[in-house]
Amino acid sequence: MRDAYQRELLKLHDSLIEMGNTCEKIIHETYQALIQNDTDILEDIERLESSINRQERQIERDCMNLLLLQQPVATDLREVSSALKMITDLERIGDQAFDIADIIRKHPNLSEDVKKVPMQEMAQVTMEMVHESVMSYVKSDLAQAKKVLGMDDKVDELFEVIHRSVKANIEQETALEILMIAKYYERIGDHATNVAEWVEYSITGEH
Repeated sequence: MRDAYQRELLKLHDSLIEMGNTCEKIIHETYQALIQNDTDILEDIERLESSINRQERQIERDCMNLLLLQQPVATDLREVSSALKMITDLERIGDQAFDIADIIRKHPNLSEDVKKVPMQEMAQVTMEMVHESVMSYVKSDLAQAKKVLGMDDKVDELFEVIHRSVKANIEQETALEILMIAKYYERIGDHATNVAEWVEYSITGEH
């Protein structure tokens, strides 16, 4: 019974890594779409968002199978239940990226103004947060999870920098869209933080 549980848990870890990688890729694609005004990238973002939704449903089924068939207890139960919570936040990261793509589709000439603010750094930090949070779960690494919690402060700082820069340097007609995109990246950072907090719970029992 224990060997079967461990095999299913390793399968769950692989699926979470794959979902995390898809989330990282969709964040990367949003910034590429911003600076390239490429409709092909926007279509790719739609495909990635659909893939994230499918991955969430599959991982949810795998977690339910673990809970119902293997009947984990104590730490094992926290680990599986945390994964169920994590995939909800990962799915919402896909939603936020899709919302960014929707703004770009409606306002395809944001690239020059975007280059005036640290949007690329903000996207990069959120990608790293997603990667670190998922890997902290797979490795059961509390220090790595806490690192993600600290990185959220950086995302908040970058949002404030962008907010001030937009007011000072960006024309009114694109200011709102750029601020909305920055806000979506900030929300992505919040969801990655939630993932890290569920990792902390799975390890310590405290949330």
